[in-house]
Amino acid sequence: MRNDRLIPGTILVIIGILFLLNNFGAIEFNWWVFLNLWPILLIIGGVNLVFAHNRSQWATIVKIAVLLCGMAILIICGLTRREVGWPVWAYHINRDLNDDDDDTTGRHSVMKIDGNSVYREEYHPGITTATLNIAGGATTYRLNGVTTDLFEATTKEFNMHYNLNTHIDSTSATIDFDMDVHKHGIFNWGHKKHNEADIKLNATPEWEIELQSGASSANFDLSPFKVKRLEIQGGAASYTVKLGQPLAETTVDINSGMASVTLYIPKNAACSINVDTGLSSKTLDGFDKKDDGSYETPGFDKAANKIKISFDALMSDFKVIRY
Repeated sequence: MRNDRLIPGTILVIIGILFLLNNFGAIEFNWWVFLNLWPILLIIGGVNLVFAHNRSQWATIVKIAVLLCGMAILIICGLTRREVGWPVWAYHINRDLNDDDDDTTGRHSVMKIDGNSVYREEYHPGITTATLNIAGGATTYRLNGVTTDLFEATTKEFNMHYNLNTHIDSTSATIDFDMDVHKHGIFNWGHKKHNEADIKLNATPEWEIELQSGASSANFDLSPFKVKRLEIQGGAASYTVKLGQPLAETTVDINSGMASVTLYIPKNAACSINVDTGLSSKTLDGFDKKDDGSYETPGFDKAANKIKISFDALMSDFKVIRY
């Protein structure tokens, strides 16, 4: 009995069925589970290779059993939307030539291996526009709350630190908040410690916000702010963003590899969406599909203020919810 193509063929059939059922609304599947539980696919593939030249009945039973068990775990976790995490491997780097853990080459005097920090930039009256650039992976970013400062961030740092650099002129400000990795041969395993950044912004200026991240998650409540542009570029990531009322034109650009993205927009806001994805599921309730493949809310063309969303991902679970 030839079964060397049984395993990969069955996996493709199962994934295809999941996509089909999800797209027709029969199920609600969390595609993020494939990223968190990817070692299961390695195990299935490894067992298939081990028994590749074994045509006996018991070898076929073993391969089928491993396949069914592995896919059952993926399907159950995806359907129940269970959050499953794997340990993070961190490599600590210290830029100093000495052996201590202090580094005074950045803006802040001490850069810790592990600890908490608070970063602030004072608000100057007259600032009407502001740009926030966030860069760094392996971090949970939360933007939630208003501050009287221009920018405030409270961080939990593990084997990394953050740099804050600001350029201010009379009416505008540019804030760069990025991650720096130390240089020191300390390896750490475990998921109990991870990097976190809780960010607050001033509600007075019009904001342009850019997030560049690798494997990370972000939860941004931007409803109190005047957002002119939001741009997110990431790898394997999970993003939840809540927008407030749009300006004359508020643009949202999201470009990611494997992503779980949920956007909340006001129910009365005019919105258009352009989606370019490979394997994906999308939920766009309250939108009309246009002839060019884009999506719009009713009355979009005549609205004075608009949200324009562009979404590009290889594999995604994409939702736009009107609240």
